Amino acid sequence: MQEDFLHYIWKHSAFSNPILYTYEGQVLTIQNLGQHNFNSGPDFFNAQIRIDEQLWAGNVEIHVKSSDWYLHNHQSDMAYDNVILHVVWEYDAAIFRRDNTEIPTLELKNLVEENLYSNYKKLMQSKTWINCEKDFHSIDEFHLNNWLERLYVERLERKFNEISLLLSESRNDWEAVLFKMLLKNFGLRVNSDAFLSIANSIDYSAVRKLQYEVTDLEALLFGQARLLIDDIEDYYYKCLQERYKFLKRKFKLENDSVIQVKYFRLRPANFPTIRLSQFASLYSKERQLFSKLIQLEKKDELYDLFSYGVSDFWKSHYTFNTKSGTSTKTITRSLIDLIVINTIIPLKFCYHKLHSNTMDEVLLDLAREISLENNTIVNKFFDLRPMAKNALTSQGLLELKQNYCDKNKCLQCAVGNRLIVKN
Repeated sequence: MQEDFLHYIWKHSAFSNPILYTYEGQVLTIQNLGQHNFNSGPDFFNAQIRIDEQLWAGNVEIHVKSSDWYLHNHQSDMAYDNVILHVVWEYDAAIFRRDNTEIPTLELKNLVEENLYSNYKKLMQSKTWINCEKDFHSIDEFHLNNWLERLYVERLERKFNEISLLLSESRNDWEAVLFKMLLKNFGLRVNSDAFLSIANSIDYSAVRKLQYEVTDLEALLFGQARLLIDDIEDYYYKCLQERYKFLKRKFKLENDSVIQVKYFRLRPANFPTIRLSQFASLYSKERQLFSKLIQLEKKDELYDLFSYGVSDFWKSHYTFNTKSGTSTKTITRSLIDLIVINTIIPLKFCYHKLHSNTMDEVLLDLAREISLENNTIVNKFFDLRPMAKNALTSQGLLELKQNYCDKNKCLQCAVGNRLIVKN
């Protein structure tokens, strides 16, 4: 027996009998279950319990056995002086406060349906990829879609906290925050950390001053990425080297903490050189990019905004040393989709929340317009059952796996809850 299961029983009033009695035989009526406390102290705050004719207001503590009260030394902790009810699976000892007054006890072991506990044990003892892998397909589409939407909002709320920290560090400069998040996304999974380290090594004030000239931006990015340290006999490369030397002195640039970019197992179109040139082209053409993004609501508008290619040199190269067939190497729609999912929607969510404290439904519609992400976790869920193939679904599934399934939080999961109450 786990205390988490007992928390679930209390929180959802999942009692087999609506008429309750304390272990001491008093009539017990729950008027307010209280607020679940996930920090130190009693498990539920500010509950209201009527015992016989007396109404009590205070806290509720939950244990597997009543003697666990002493095992956890609550008898000497003043934080537990205001406990008005002790909820336990099994009563094996009377419990007293520090002033020696006895705390009423509710014993649960005869108040819980057998199927409820057996379903819970079945989930928690599962050894599959996710605890509910064999039953995930049985959840009706309506409830699953609602849960995935809620999970997606939870994911945005978490990203809101991360973006708020970036805003604080940049003195509420939205453009500077966008620059960091966007450059990280351009690195994709392989080079995201390296590209973020490049962004962190550059004060955005330098970008603002260089934004009108793509060569300056490329010199800045390639130089900070330590891609201009070789001896290559090429006019373009030499120009970038000389320009970077000047910029490094002017803006007092350092790149010792920049992570080395990787090429291993990347298709040429995803080489860091190509992504950095595309990024420089975008920023040389689009001033006040964040302001523009806030105004756009449709997927096609965002595709148009990001439809930039590379500078002239990179149209016929993938690296500084080797030539390729000539092409514009325009930012692909698949990359734009990832940018929308991981940067634009979270930034818009944060902006709206800080300015109006509301969730913009347009963002959910936009997430439904964007294609499903292709990764191991999402693909595995789709092996279990069909679902809507869009980014809201994939983001919800990632949140589900990473913050519920992997942490065995079935009792806090809508899928787990429906399986636990299943007859």
